[in-house]
Amino acid sequence: MDNKYVINWEKYASLARQAAAEGAVLLKNDHRALPLGEETVSVFGRIQFHYYKSGTGSGGLVNTKYVVSINDALQEEENLTVNEELAEVYRSWIAEHPFDQGSGWAQEPWSQEEMPLDEKLVREAASKSDAAVVVIGRTAGEDRDASADKGSYLLTDLEEDMLDQVCRAFKRVIVVLNVGNIIDMKWVEKYNPSAVLYTWQGGQEGGHSVADVLTGRVNPCGKLADTIARDISDYPSTENFGGETSDIYAEDIYVGYRYFETFAKDKVLYPFGFGMSYTDFRVDCSPAVHQDGETTVRVKVTNTGTFAGKEVVQVYVNPPQGKLGKPFRNLAAFAKTKCLSPGETQELVLTFTDYYISSYDDSGVTGHKSCYVLEQGRYEIFTGTDVRSAQAAGSFEAAETMVASVCTEAAGPVQKFKRMRAGEGSALAWEEVPVRRYKMQERVQKETFPDITYTGDKGYTLGEVFDGEISMEEFLAQLSEEDLCCIVRGEGMCSPKVTPGTAAAFGGVTESLQKFGIPCGCCADGPSGIRMDCGTPAFSMPNGTCLACTFDTELSEKLYEMEGAELRKNRIDTLLGPGINIHRNPLNGRNFEYFSEDPYLTGVMASAQLKGMSQYGVTGTIKHFAANNQEYHRRLLDSVMSERALREIYLRGFEIAVKEGNAYSVMTTYGAINGLWTAGNYDLLTTILRKEWHFDGMVMTDWWADLNDEGGPASTDNLAAMVRSQNDVYMVTKDSLTNRDNLMESLKKGVLKRGALLRCAGNICRMLIKSPVMERTLGRMSEEEQLAGEVMAGEDKVDFHITYHKVDGSLTLDGTHIDTSKGKSVVYGILLDTFGSYTVRLKVKAEGGKLAQIPVSVFANGHLEGTVTINGTNGEWIEIEKTIGPLFGPHNYVRLYFAQGGMEIQTVTIQLQEEMDRGF
Repeated sequence: MDNKYVINWEKYASLARQAAAEGAVLLKNDHRALPLGEETVSVFGRIQFHYYKSGTGSGGLVNTKYVVSINDALQEEENLTVNEELAEVYRSWIAEHPFDQGSGWAQEPWSQEEMPLDEKLVREAASKSDAAVVVIGRTAGEDRDASADKGSYLLTDLEEDMLDQVCRAFKRVIVVLNVGNIIDMKWVEKYNPSAVLYTWQGGQEGGHSVADVLTGRVNPCGKLADTIARDISDYPSTENFGGETSDIYAEDIYVGYRYFETFAKDKVLYPFGFGMSYTDFRVDCSPAVHQDGETTVRVKVTNTGTFAGKEVVQVYVNPPQGKLGKPFRNLAAFAKTKCLSPGETQELVLTFTDYYISSYDDSGVTGHKSCYVLEQGRYEIFTGTDVRSAQAAGSFEAAETMVASVCTEAAGPVQKFKRMRAGEGSALAWEEVPVRRYKMQERVQKETFPDITYTGDKGYTLGEVFDGEISMEEFLAQLSEEDLCCIVRGEGMCSPKVTPGTAAAFGGVTESLQKFGIPCGCCADGPSGIRMDCGTPAFSMPNGTCLACTFDTELSEKLYEMEGAELRKNRIDTLLGPGINIHRNPLNGRNFEYFSEDPYLTGVMASAQLKGMSQYGVTGTIKHFAANNQEYHRRLLDSVMSERALREIYLRGFEIAVKEGNAYSVMTTYGAINGLWTAGNYDLLTTILRKEWHFDGMVMTDWWADLNDEGGPASTDNLAAMVRSQNDVYMVTKDSLTNRDNLMESLKKGVLKRGALLRCAGNICRMLIKSPVMERTLGRMSEEEQLAGEVMAGEDKVDFHITYHKVDGSLTLDGTHIDTSKGKSVVYGILLDTFGSYTVRLKVKAEGGKLAQIPVSVFANGHLEGTVTINGTNGEWIEIEKTIGPLFGPHNYVRLYFAQGGMEIQTVTIQLQEEMDRGF
């Protein structure tokens, strides 16, 4: 059937598999240890059986139908023999040392206990194998940074011992890194394995992608999106990373390769953009041509080796140091070839504008304060396959300092500190940062708002605005103060007003707002797949780092077009992603969600994902705006940085996503930038985002975010500060009608104007008009989309109407109707007044004797709380229980999953165990 709304799951899996394989980065391949041929391999490391599809937290909670492990995938290879005796040893050991899920949110361990090896086992494996594959895994995530300790950034003693023994016993050792982010790599020199391959976290098809690369079915073509330095202390941000309440960005614009290529080349193990192939390429570059503010570079790439493969060409600019001081290399453009056969040549044309190689003057030293400038001097162009090996490809001369863009001083620091800069001869120097002298509150007070007189209900609906019959102003004039206060409050998580299990509802969250035809928009966590806490399955894709390493915008766009179809199928209007914060430091727990240390690569890859999703009328919410570069104390953390660093590094990716990716939904962060929490930062949200970049979409807070007025304390109830700054929606509230905040009080006191609320309401309504929910609410879903829903309902039905059961201390449900056959599950929506830990108690029985093993897994809001296994009860009723939580929101889900049939359930009881002192 030729219906764009019917998801081709095989195509989806194929694209994800390809993307994960093309994101794999080969760092070492001595004596052509790879690819593997028709031979026998011994696979070491427990993570071969439990593949990390993603990191942890909201970005990883995707309910997948399957995850392909590395062992699974290698076993499928017809021409490869896996040492099954060794594999069975691992299986037996893992049965006694099960995977540690942790004790709850942000408590998952960074790594799993590794099986100790004895010399006899390793040598026996070597005697019957041609090569060894060693798999090492790591995770980290939301609310949990990595650490510079063993088992996180560093290898554990058992992992070191594993490498030591295997590298001594085998002539060929291939190390596969199933990680979300770069880790310490000094062990490569110490143990000297034959090959090293970063495969990242490749989603549910990740195991297949690893096998594709190891066997040569896919020639590795990934390039590092981050610099790998010799030691964690070599990254200039490490000194200040992990602060309790503040983090000073003393390294300024010298992040990643911008620092290392300028000041510390000798501290680099693997440079930015580096990645090997099974074949060889020749790159021939014509001299760069600069004309009318744009530079063009023509490059011919020839496959001179014996394998078909792809190559990535990267263009860097070395600007004159001038008065500002600048990094020695700046990525300006990149392109990836098609798959070139041996001897085949492809010409690539790469272009970039002056604006994206300009520098921001936050001090006025060039004579052009608060402007992007190209200082007088020579701009040298370098082209190659990584930042270090790029060769000279021409230059152009700026006869005088030119202004590329005039801006307004915004969001700068209020405290003095010294920042890094390139001094004489590019030597490392320090200078005092320009401090902001004005009060941002003064700008807020001078702001003009829509002058729309309240008319009361005229009978107009948002559908009439959608159809062009009335203006947005005429429509908004009908909304009362109560309506306006409610529309800026999102509801969730797991609001019953939208798709079950999703992150929030926004827009028409009250009956009054819905009377005006304002629908409820739906957003769901991402960015590497849809999170639905009720247990609805979704596709888990490669993580952000992996996709950045593909350097392939076309492939990412195609993959996220499939994501757009899946969002549409599940009636979700925006995915909370892509995440586009900068890999400022390797220890940031959420680096797996983000792309790179480079803002240009970040912005271009994010734009590709947004363009892909837009093919189905949905979008992504780019996050976290801005500088969410540490998870520890993220609600309290003040990121202290210069305006130049903010604009050139931490905002540039967002800017590209807005201007080139047409982003129209943005999420702010938990923390502060230069003393002002981002959810109420006027300069960030109005001066820069809307006035300079001309963003015309909706801005939402992160969930239960704090806000403050300049100089004041942060709290969750200062929504007036949010509205004045043009952060449109507070995420999330229990009930928008009864939420306790300062909106109505601020209106009465005159410190919040009705016009400010009208402005936010307009932004929200324009977002809804662009979203599929608008046409669906108007009953205008196309026949094609309706037919697709019917076609897919049989095999993959989405239940949009889950019943909620109120738990008033205790709730008992009839369980006799539950289908407990193998692979089945049941979901209960539960509505809580009291937040805390709960007990799920089942009255069950099973035929059979004591040797029968029948498990039931208990999930709360998509998180596995644990598995209880019973033996046969000879038909006698028994009670089993599992503690879940703590649960904090009113709407929650409990899911029971049956991996093996044979259990009968009489009742399901959910009972409060421990009350928590926390609410909305």
